Amino acid sequence: INPEAWRWFDRVIGKGRCPIVDTWWQTETGSILIATLPAEPQKPGSAGLPFPGIEADVVDKEGNPCAPGKGGWLVVRRPWPSMLATIYGDHDRYVETYWTAVPGCYAAGDAAVRDTDGYIRVLGRMDDVLNVAGHRLGTMEIESTLVAHKAVAHKAVAEAAVIGVADDLKGQVPKAFVILSIDTNPSDNLRNELRDHVAQTIGKIARPDSIEFVETLPKTRSGKIMRRLLKAKEEGHEIGDTSTLDPMSFADEEE
Repeated sequence: INPEAWRWFDRVIGKGRCPIVDTWWQTETGSILIATLPAEPQKPGSAGLPFPGIEADVVDKEGNPCAPGKGGWLVVRRPWPSMLATIYGDHDRYVETYWTAVPGCYAAGDAAVRDTDGYIRVLGRMDDVLNVAGHRLGTMEIESTLVAHKAVAHKAVAEAAVIGVADDLKGQVPKAFVILSIDTNPSDNLRNELRDHVAQTIGKIARPDSIEFVETLPKTRSGKIMRRLLKAKEEGHEIGDTSTLDPMSFADEEE
């Protein structure tokens, strides 16, 4: 859960007294594997701790555990009862897709970071992790920073999505698509203020190269932002399969 959304929900809905059970799982896992249980300390933006019996870890490409605070692959080291066991009619594809990216581990395709308490925070899909001049940046981290920005006395950003854009010097640079709050008007000053806010919060390397103010963002029917559609449109490519797209979220896709 986006940390700013977490804090709003805790304050407005939970009145500061109700635990928020953030979770991480996939259709392929068959059940929740990582969660913040009500009896555990709550950390905004963190999925939490692995469920008992689940050996989840954050590792490098060779399967070595990453140090706290260092991003890597989110993996599960052992099978568990509810996971998928194959892909119907194509077991080799199953092995190739889930068990070869990191030796001996189920690799979900997500990037994550673990803190000193063992809490796991998901940074986004590995495909969405940007490589900016050799620095790996999670799109979700930049998005959360933009949403957390407050201009003067009110919240400026309602939603944000970040993609990587090719750059001759840095390899990739972040570009942000931002939906502003109802009482906020787009301006060059606000655009620069948002870029500086990211630089001050995460580091100069994460500063978006450009910010585009938009009315909507492409989302699935379950509310997940489809960054690949933004990237395809930005690069002038075919947007591909949109069967899971909520048509109301990307009304200008054919323009």
